[in-house]
Amino acid sequence: MSAEPQKAQSTKRAPLFLGLLAAVAVIGGGVYAYQTLYASKHVVTDNAYVGADIANITAMISAPVAEVMVADAQHVKKGDILARLDSTDTDLQFAQAEAGYQQALRQVKSIAANNRTLHAQIEARKADIQRAEAQVLTAQANLDKAQIDFDRRASLAKGGSVSGDELTAAEAALKIQKANLTSAQASLAAAKAALDAGISAQEANAAMIEGVAQDKNPQVLVAKAMRDQARVNQERTIIRAPVEGVVSKRNVQVGERVQPGMRLMVVVPLQDVFVDANYKEVQLANVKPGQRVTLHSDLYGSGVSYDGTVTGFTGGTGSAFSVIPAQNATGNWIKVVQRLPVRIALDPAQLETHPLEVGLSMTADIHVAE
Repeated sequence: MSAEPQKAQSTKRAPLFLGLLAAVAVIGGGVYAYQTLYASKHVVTDNAYVGADIANITAMISAPVAEVMVADAQHVKKGDILARLDSTDTDLQFAQAEAGYQQALRQVKSIAANNRTLHAQIEARKADIQRAEAQVLTAQANLDKAQIDFDRRASLAKGGSVSGDELTAAEAALKIQKANLTSAQASLAAAKAALDAGISAQEANAAMIEGVAQDKNPQVLVAKAMRDQARVNQERTIIRAPVEGVVSKRNVQVGERVQPGMRLMVVVPLQDVFVDANYKEVQLANVKPGQRVTLHSDLYGSGVSYDGTVTGFTGGTGSAFSVIPAQNATGNWIKVVQRLPVRIALDPAQLETHPLEVGLSMTADIHVAE
C-alpha cells in the first residue's frame, strides 16, 4: 500500500519539474537571444543631456547702457543688435584720434618740405664758404702787400728817406690788413660750421622720412593705430549677436555702466545643439566615431526619435575634470566604474521639427554593430 502513494506523488511532480525546466529554458533562450540579437549590437544609457557651445555676450569697453534690444527667450539671428552703449566718450575719443592722425600726416609733410629747405640752405652755405675763402685770399694778399710796403718804408726810414708819419701810416695799414685777414678767416670758419650744422640737420631730418612712404612713417602709423582703436571702440558700443540662437540669462539694464569682460547675457544656438552621453567605461569597447545613434528625449517621449552620429570622446571622465578630483591613492580605495562622455551630433532637420533646449535629458542607443 505504501509504494502506490509514492508512485502517485512522483507522477504529480514530473509535470512540475518539466514545466520549471521549460521555463528556465525559455528564459535562458530569451536572455541568449537578447544578448545575441540586440545587446551585443547596442549600448544604451539614459545618462545623456543636451548641450551647446553657448555664446557669452560680454562688454568690450566701459560705458553706460543706452538701450537693450532683446529679452530672455527671444530668438535672434547672427548680427542682430542686442544692446547699445552710450557713445559720447567714444565719439570724442575718435575725433581726437582723427585729429592726431591728420596732424601726424601734416608733420611728415612738413618734414619733407623742411628737408628741401635744408638742402637749399646747405647749398647756400657752400656758396658762403666760397665767398669767405675768396675774402681770405684777398685779405691775405692785402696783408702781404701791406707787409712789403711797411718793410720797405721801415728800411727807408733808417736812412731818413721816409718821414716818421709815413712809417706810422704804413704800420697802421699793416695792422688793418691783419685784422681784415683774421675777420675773413673767422667768417670762413663760421661758414664751414654753418655748413656742418646744416648737413647734420638734413641727415637727422632725412632719417625720419628717407626710404619710407608718408603713410608708412612710424609717427603716422602710431597715430593711425590710435585712430583705428578709437574706431573699434566706437563699433563696440553696438553689441551684436555672434550666432543665431535664443537669448538667456539677460542681466543688464538701461543706465547701468558696464565694464570690459562683464557678461550681459548669453545666446544659445539651439540649431547646433549636441548630446553628451555619459557611458560606463565597460560599455565603450566597441564604440567609435561615425557610428549611428538613436536618441529619445524625455521632453517628447518615445514617440519622437532623433538620428545622431558619434563624433568623439571627451579627453577625460567627469571625475577627472571635477573641481576636486578623486584621490585614489588611499588605503580605503574602492573601485568605482567611471563614465566617459561621448559627443553625439544631431540631425539639424529633426531639430527644426522638434527643437531641444540645453540641459534636457536624453536616452542614447549607439549601434555598435554598424
